[in-house]
Amino acid sequence: MIDIEIEDEAWADALPDAPVLVRAAALAALEGAGRRPAAAETDSASGLVAVLLTDDEAVADLNAEYRRKAGPTNVLSFPAAQNPEGFLGDLALAYGVCAREAEQQNKSLADHLQHLVAHGVLHLVGYDHMNEDEAADMEGLERRILAGLGVADPYAAEQGDHD
Repeated sequence: MIDIEIEDEAWADALPDAPVLVRAAALAALEGAGRRPAAAETDSASGLVAVLLTDDEAVADLNAEYRRKAGPTNVLSFPAAQNPEGFLGDLALAYGVCAREAEQQNKSLADHLQHLVAHGVLHLVGYDHMNEDEAADMEGLERRILAGLGVADPYAAEQGDHD
């Protein structure tokens, strides 16, 4: 139900359990947002969310093409149009940006990955942080989701840009 593609082997080298971490964070975010997957969806050949673990260059290309912004960012979310299959959308994460942020913020790459996946999935289901109230709601939900995964409060330290 969570399709994961590792395009940049740096993810697999740094986090051999990256697929397990991504899947757990995505499912926790879906449940936290009240989007509990049906049994049919968990057994489906196609996923609800597709996650691409790639490099900075690929994310920079996506960022330029779809957001008209230069350079890479940590995570990009691409919500799908409503569809009968229930597909929610795609996430793309840039290894270099994520690894640098984790180091700068003194957190493990595993924890940072789970935070960014949860953050991205929340965007796919309609959450945003365009104003203070939305940001407070979304950050509170992220904190609860991540606490359930055993990940420390991601907002206790300075954070990078989330898209």
